[in-house]
Amino acid sequence: MSYTPLADALRPTSFEDMVGQTHLFGKNGTVRRMVEQGYLPNMVFFGPPGTGKTTAAGILAEGSGKTIRRLNATTDSLADVKAVCSETATLFGSGGILLYLDEIQYFNKKQQQSLLSYLEDGRITLIASTTENPYLYVYNAILSRSAVYEFKAVSAKELLPALERGLAYLNKVQVGDKKASPDALLAIASAASGDVRRALNLLENAYFASDGDLTPDSLKELGQVTGGNFDKDGTVHYDLLSALQKSIRGSDPDAAIFYLARLLTGGDLIGACRRLSVIASEDIGLAYPQAAAITEACVSAAFRVGLPEASLPLSHAVVMLATAPKSNAAHIAYEKAAADIAKGLGQNLPAHLRQTTQFDGYQYPHDFPNHYVEQQYLPDDLKNVRYYTPGENKTEQAAAAYWKNIKEKNK
Repeated sequence: MSYTPLADALRPTSFEDMVGQTHLFGKNGTVRRMVEQGYLPNMVFFGPPGTGKTTAAGILAEGSGKTIRRLNATTDSLADVKAVCSETATLFGSGGILLYLDEIQYFNKKQQQSLLSYLEDGRITLIASTTENPYLYVYNAILSRSAVYEFKAVSAKELLPALERGLAYLNKVQVGDKKASPDALLAIASAASGDVRRALNLLENAYFASDGDLTPDSLKELGQVTGGNFDKDGTVHYDLLSALQKSIRGSDPDAAIFYLARLLTGGDLIGACRRLSVIASEDIGLAYPQAAAITEACVSAAFRVGLPEASLPLSHAVVMLATAPKSNAAHIAYEKAAADIAKGLGQNLPAHLRQTTQFDGYQYPHDFPNHYVEQQYLPDDLKNVRYYTPGENKTEQAAAAYWKNIKEKNK
């Protein structure tokens, strides 16, 4: 006898049964208000796995009155898309076709473009879903014809009703009477990291592996843990790296440590180390020049010891960077110079700086008092440009004051 996994057996068939996404499908949710008035636009759903994208699409499709077709971009091809489009010319598709396209990010531009004329005149209504940022992975012409909605990770509290229904269902089909304490259900919900499917899978595993009622202690024995939603090649990964850098830049060591932990528990040692090396120079920079050296030492130690011990030197680096003074003056100077190069400026170097002119006219600064002599270094068309403005921190201000004094003495 075949067994239906719990997550599939309990897949909601109405908005009332959904957990999470109340901003879209609750009583006053945006999408729900539209469809209750008979309006169903093309839509792109994006968000982490297990947050209800497929479920919501199915509910919308069943209530649309249209012929429903489902494709998955990981397995279906352009020929499958064309086959769906061809149905619009038949009596079967005369009332319009609703196409649910899962994982749209795996379709290339040509495959996505094949839908455009059908979306334009309404022969096909598209509901597409993706776990990635649609503005990076979905063709712009599709986005311009669609409403884009974000699905958010479901909170542990919101997951509890689904777990209670799941436990009742398991007891019914297994003719059992197992119970779960509120703390046990909350532990499962917390371990799921906002993923409804994962929460139900964890409950199902615990139910069949347990000899009795479910308690927090029994869950620990079963190893019901998770590293959260994480994909080294996906949007969540880059969002975490971005959050780490912005937290350090914002001088919040608590948030920075949290995002470091998310990255390392997801196994991304390389991504975390690379980003910390960037932050040391981009965001701390000349305000605390030693930050780059300290970060490099911590990163080297992290690679040497590996995970999980790598968290020790990297925590050192993260807190140091978050609490250090900040300056992006050097980075801004570079960006300004690069912008002038992009404009074609500064092509002709001063003659006295060129190797080919045998240093004609070049004055060697170390031969002068204080190792400084005034001379032109930038090309003629840029000779009065100032790219670098010292930051307001003590280190840069001290260096600026020193050189101002030296240069004034040289006049």
